[in-house]
This record gives sequence, structure tokens and C-alpha cells, in this order.
Amino acid sequence: MKLFLVPTPVGNLGDMTFRGVEVLKSVDLILAEDTRTSRVLLQHYGIQTPLQSYHIFNEHQTVASLVERLLSGTTIAVVTDAGTPGISDPGFLLVREAVKAGVDVECLPGATAFVPALIDSGLPCDRFVFLGFLPHKKGRQTALQALADEERTMVIYESPYRLVKLLSELAAVLGDERQVSVSREISKLHAETARGSIADVLAHFSQKEVKGEIVLVLSGKDNK
Repeated sequence: MKLFLVPTPVGNLGDMTFRGVEVLKSVDLILAEDTRTSRVLLQHYGIQTPLQSYHIFNEHQTVASLVERLLSGTTIAVVTDAGTPGISDPGFLLVREAVKAGVDVECLPGATAFVPALIDSGLPCDRFVFLGFLPHKKGRQTALQALADEERTMVIYESPYRLVKLLSELAAVLGDERQVSVSREISKLHAETARGSIADVLAHFSQKEVKGEIVLVLSGKDNK
């Protein structure tokens, strides 16, 4: 019995690791955030392992039965639409319960969006804090205000539809001149990283339709 967490490419299918493919071929079952998305990857690498849907809307209802299957000897791998499971994606709950039950758990090294975005930003990356998605409604203003005194570089995920709004909010709280880097479509054909002051990056994205997954890297208080 073993639970694997297998990172999948954030864009370019060529970023899949050899070991990741081997594990997905060898396990009894693959839990996928979106089976339609994952099936494209599996077909690309000739992986025929059965798929089962596992996402934020059913993970609480299915975790107990999945742990039972693991304890009965089933080997399971978890994948998400892109990147490493558990990083702003399903995975943590199953890992926690599997560990409690004594199941062997292993997360393979591999793709995740925030690392290349952080390195590409040109901002200090020796000390940083990963914030994931900020609250959409309740607690959002408190979360934004907390950024003002953070001295480490900050990494934030955002939807392309809310990027301009977030940049506007950051300008209001932190000032126009705080340095920021926004990466989108990482590893894909139209990958882009925009760097500069919040004012400059806001002006850039206000003039175009924003597409793709977004990673925003924000300079800390002492690195304006």
C-alpha cells in the first residue's frame, strides 16, 4: 500500500519526468482533479491506468473510502490539472489521513508554477513566503493589509480574470512603486513575465486580455 503524489507539467507536456510516467503506469489507480485534463497527459505518454475524479468538491466525502482502499493494498497516485498536488490544489487532506492511518506516502519532485515564477522575477528568493490564493471576499482586506509589513518576497496565485483588480488593490495598499513580477502561461508557447512597479505592470495588463494561470511575485517591505 502506498500513496504517490505526482507533479504534472504546468504547461509544456515535455516537462513530465521519466519517473512520474513510470509511477503513473505502475499504480492501481490515479486520482485526478479533472479526468478530462489528465486523460490528455495519460494518452500522450501511453498510460492506461484507471482514473477516478478527486477534487475540492468531493475530497471530504471520499477520503475515508480512499484510505480504506490504500489499507487494503491498493496503490494510488494523485495528480492535479497542473503542478504538484497539495499546492493550492487537492491532496493535503488525503495525505494527512493516509499518514494518520500508517500508509506510506511519497511526493515525487517535479513541476510547480511558483518556483520558476519566483526565479524569473529577479526579486530576492533566498527568503520568501508562499500565500497561494488570497481570500476572495471575507478576510481579503485583512490579508491585503498584512502584506504591507511583510519583509520577505511574496508569491501569490491569481485568476487571470482578477489580476487587474488585485494589482489595483495592491497599489492602494502598498503604493504604486512597490516592485512586482507577474508570470503567466509558464512553459507554454505564449509565456510572459512582466516586471516593474505595480503601476507599470498594472498599466501593461490593463491594456490586454489576460489569459492563463497567473503567479504574482511581490517584493518585500525592505526591497522596494
